[in-house]
Amino acid sequence: MLRHIVMMKFADRETRDKSARQVASLLNNLPDTVVSLKRMETGINLNTSHAAYDLVLTADFENKEGLEAYRIHPEHVAILNYLKPLVANSTVVDYFIKL
Repeated sequence: MLRHIVMMKFADRETRDKSARQVASLLNNLPDTVVSLKRMETGINLNTSHAAYDLVLTADFENKEGLEAYRIHPEHVAILNYLKPLVANSTVVDYFIKL
């Protein structure tokens, strides 16, 4: 199983919570359309310090091919395009897990 984690920091600190809720809502619809996505969750960070990221996505896939199918899926690409002007910084980690 492959785990994909993305942490996002929104550019506008004043609308951080609204942006995080909107993006989480969009991401939470992906399991209904992306077959290779086995499990996904999003979380809005309770820590509001300037150094903290605002939103985290955790997603699980059977293998690298499943992650790649997710990356190029039109619904995922549309969300990425929506995110570009909103996000100041993001960090991604992909690693294998044992179940």
